[in-house]
Amino acid sequence: MQAAEEIVAVDAGLFLVGNGAGFSGDRVDAPVPVVRTLRARGLPAALFFEVLGERTVALAQLERQRDPERGYEPMLERLLEPVLADCIEGGIRIIGNFGGANPEGAARCIARLANRQGLAGTRIAFVEGDDVRHLMAADDLEVYEADAGIDVADGALVAANAYLDATPLVEALRMGADVVVTGRTGDPSLVVAPVVHHFGWDQDDWTRLAAATTAGHLLECGAQLAGGVFFDPGYKDVPDPANIGFPIAEIGADGSLLVTKADDTGGAVDLRSVKEQLLYEVHDPAAYVTPDLVLDMTGIELDQEGPDRVRVRGMRGAPRPARLKVTASFEGGFLGEGEVSVAGPNALARARAAVDVLRRRIAMRGLQVRLRIDLIGVDSVHDSDDGALARAFAGNEPHDIRIRLAAAGADADTVDQAAREVLALLCCGPAGTGGARWRTTRRIVTRSYLVDRAAIEAKVHCAAARELAN
Repeated sequence: MQAAEEIVAVDAGLFLVGNGAGFSGDRVDAPVPVVRTLRARGLPAALFFEVLGERTVALAQLERQRDPERGYEPMLERLLEPVLADCIEGGIRIIGNFGGANPEGAARCIARLANRQGLAGTRIAFVEGDDVRHLMAADDLEVYEADAGIDVADGALVAANAYLDATPLVEALRMGADVVVTGRTGDPSLVVAPVVHHFGWDQDDWTRLAAATTAGHLLECGAQLAGGVFFDPGYKDVPDPANIGFPIAEIGADGSLLVTKADDTGGAVDLRSVKEQLLYEVHDPAAYVTPDLVLDMTGIELDQEGPDRVRVRGMRGAPRPARLKVTASFEGGFLGEGEVSVAGPNALARARAAVDVLRRRIAMRGLQVRLRIDLIGVDSVHDSDDGALARAFAGNEPHDIRIRLAAAGADADTVDQAAREVLALLCCGPAGTGGARWRTTRRIVTRSYLVDRAAIEAKVHCAAARELAN
């Protein structure tokens, strides 16, 4: 076993970054063991939260329309309340894109929390500028090639947000912020910023930035690095998945990188889980485009250095792109969903009869909707909209089946009426139906564009909690 002085020597020049959330809806108790581990290590550290998906900002904009004080991560207080004081006391900076459509509102929410916990001196920064709806009127916008075929028809613009780079986040940290709130930002930028700030790296040091960007990419989806969306019983087992650990990166001043996870948690960080996460959502491993640089993963090598400790080396970086990705969200009409169950002998035949009834009822009433009906447990994942797989099903007779109807259209009432036809099966359907439900929600359609980064101006505001809360 190493002596204490040898451990210190090995750790010298390291900066730790832990992940507290991989999406909006992640486990709210996940940050606690991460912060406990960061503090136990006694090294400079930061904690980041990644809670924005492509449609999350649009949903946040709709929420802000209903309530101007909202529009940020709904679980913000639950995520931060257990760890805020520990982070402030331990000098662990917090960075999160939990601002959604209202970074200032999120900052005020955190300020109120800090004041309640006796942390009125906590400095909180928020970044604005990712909201670029004003740029969407231009006639020469270039559609991001992967989204070129998406039809947004005449749907009204709901949101348009640019993926900002790490620059404004670094500025916020230099202003002394203990907590930095942003809206749409490149996911890896949430890690790049505290690393650049801590080591004082130049933001055109492509070699070192490649390490920070790789760390951000590996950590951004939270528990996925430790076996989430990975474990498969009997094939890819991981221990204690109910207590799966969230990841931590150890980044060196020289650009070295090792990934691990919170202590005393389940899951596993190994060569398999790291390889899968490395290629997650990557179109071209030789040119993974981020706001801070273009990452080349093709030379990466991995080494297992111990239990739940994987060394990552060989990443290369090239200059950042001249244009930033902007995801625009448009109103896409409405979605009606209805579900009902059938069970027992002859369940499959009764389910098929119910499907036939539903299709005929929609046609009889002249409801103009795009329709899909799935038999969950038989064909709900791989079937086509016309139900060809369900008709050809020749497997063992299932004991119970959940029938799901989805209807999409421009008119809310028409869509709702289609979904309610499932409810009517409780008395009008085949024998043994039960457990019906339905709901109607607004649909969002997204399409991405490329915009000159010079047209996007980010602004940073920073103040103490006692000032922001008012």
